[in-house]
Amino acid sequence: MLALGWLSAGIGAGLVVIGAGIGIGKLAGSAMEAMGRQPEAIAPIRTAMIIAAALIEGVAFFGLVICILLSFKAV
Repeated sequence: MLALGWLSAGIGAGLVVIGAGIGIGKLAGSAMEAMGRQPEAIAPIRTAMIIAAALIEGVAFFGLVICILLSFKAV
């Protein structure tokens, strides 16, 4: 049973990292496209992108903490 707890925590952590990577990739791609279309709006787009990326990273960090807690609970 212990091995399944570690396995599920590892899979969960991997899914969290993959999800965060996809989210930030889509965010950055959309922001670069918007900056290319409207160069005069670079500053507000960059600010919104940084705030959104920080929120995505915060959710990813929360997910990783939950996975770590679950792995230690399996012990």
